[in-house]
Amino acid sequence: MDVVSPADRDAAEAVDGVHLSLLAGGERMNLQRFEIEPGAVVPEHSHPHEQTGMVVEGTLTFVLADGTERAVGPGETYALAGEEAHAAENRGDEPVVGVDVFSPPRTDPDWQD
Repeated sequence: MDVVSPADRDAAEAVDGVHLSLLAGGERMNLQRFEIEPGAVVPEHSHPHEQTGMVVEGTLTFVLADGTERAVGPGETYALAGEEAHAAENRGDEPVVGVDVFSPPRTDPDWQD
């Protein structure tokens, strides 16, 4: 059993105002914590991993490739298929905090470099 506290991991700033930490993981999935500052934007991207997540604090707005926007608030969950292009924005006045699960595990994301 692997137990990892967010306090045990340094957060990497993936883009301005977007802080990510890889947490516990296994052979088929792993968990990532995110904190997105007010006004920060994760640019459109895709990845081969299925991604599910939950917003714990704040509201995160996803913008899909077709222009569809979906706001996700505290306690709400979401799922993105592998290769589904998406962006995310914090349009609120408070940080957005949440967790993502990636399958297969996201072991070497670009933001770790």
